[in-house]
Amino acid sequence: MKKLLIVYYSYTGGTQQMVEAAASAARCEEGTDVHVIRAEDCQPEDMLSADGYIFATPENLAAIAGVMKAFFDRCYYPVLGKIEGLPYAAMICAGSDGGNAKKQVERIATGWRLKKVIDTLIVCTDAQTQDEILAQKTIGPTDLAKCSEIGATLSAGLAMGIF
Repeated sequence: MKKLLIVYYSYTGGTQQMVEAAASAARCEEGTDVHVIRAEDCQPEDMLSADGYIFATPENLAAIAGVMKAFFDRCYYPVLGKIEGLPYAAMICAGSDGGNAKKQVERIATGWRLKKVIDTLIVCTDAQTQDEILAQKTIGPTDLAKCSEIGATLSAGLAMGIF
């Protein structure tokens, strides 16, 4: 059985909703074991035991969340050269842009020589004021469907040996 590891961080709930949609769809595919782990809890051993990844983070101050950056810092060198060629996808929850967070995640994945199998999804919440930015988020059904598609696609591809 293949293992899909979903690593994420969420502060206002938006990224968590995206992850839940992806994981739920991924679990519907036979032949893939789906593990969801918060970034602060993920260790290199978790990365090494997986056959594919979904990375999900909010964009904070035009960058990936600090907790997600700490995960990448902690795991980067211990797994370097040991996960090359494995498939990944990424999801970004942003207030208005998300482009820089996308670049950061994709650059790290490139350094690991992972294979991007699905375009990185950016979900914009349009939060612009302090109150909107700090408020709990609700991700709409259209965006959650896109997250579900990412989970299902990566899971099915792993199970069928496509990735």
